[in-house]
Amino acid sequence: MEMHQLRYVVAVARSGNFSRAAEQCRVAQPSLSQQILKLEDELGERLFDRRHREVRLTAHGEAFLGRAMRILEEVDAARREASDARQLLRGTIRIGVLPTLAPYVLPEALAEFTGQFPGIEWVVNEDTTERLVQLALVHELDFALASLPIRDDRLELKPLFAEELLLAVPPGHPLAQRRSVGAADLEGEPLIVMKEGHCLGDQVMAFCERRGARVQIRFRSAQLETVQALVASGLGISLVPALAAARTCGSGPEYRPFQGSKPRRQIVALWPRQRSPGRAAAAFLERLSARLRSAGHPMHTPAGS
Repeated sequence: MEMHQLRYVVAVARSGNFSRAAEQCRVAQPSLSQQILKLEDELGERLFDRRHREVRLTAHGEAFLGRAMRILEEVDAARREASDARQLLRGTIRIGVLPTLAPYVLPEALAEFTGQFPGIEWVVNEDTTERLVQLALVHELDFALASLPIRDDRLELKPLFAEELLLAVPPGHPLAQRRSVGAADLEGEPLIVMKEGHCLGDQVMAFCERRGARVQIRFRSAQLETVQALVASGLGISLVPALAAARTCGSGPEYRPFQGSKPRRQIVALWPRQRSPGRAAAAFLERLSARLRSAGHPMHTPAGS
């Protein structure tokens, strides 16, 4: 049994196709098929059912796949540990982050870290929490910064901070004359939120539902900056994270806090339990956490973080 055979099995299982798996592994398709057949002969069991258009795992294949993935993950971890000494000098760090968070927490932290370790290449993937979880689980990311709730036992979660959501209203709006607002003030107001699939939009709607506020959605957008611009133009109101509100300048919306139990979103770092971030990624995450704790942003650090 060879390591490359295990990689071939995992690639076929993930892609459902021998040709695509061969492309991913950068080998000729006949060579990949031959190696898998050789492994099956050695095991005395068929791992794949080849009678369908899409290749499927047999029952034996399902059992074998789990062990193969664990072996490859351990080998990968051993290699990363062996190369940790040079990872802070060169290498690639892949971060996933919410687009409603990235512009407000990453630039200064990346600039500081890169100034000390200029040999590192960065890949920043901005996407929804659901998509970031998927990418983390297939090891496309070293870690991701996302928002709760996240319910997946395969992930390790590190709490970072809880950020208050503020009401954004157009300049001159009657609610701008108030020092604070209540959920009842949202009644009858046209609401502007993030498009479906973005957790911030779901969190805003969940807050309205919990408080019994009947709201009417007028616009949805995939960009938080667009939401703020629409509010500033007088087209509606919205709930905006405090970090984004603090960065607004010029003729932007007016922001007011909520009374009583305030709407918040909980930001966490996440990665697969079986594959912790490498030394460079872990070092950056630790420095980012320290910056978030000490920077004095309008946020609340949760207990135990």
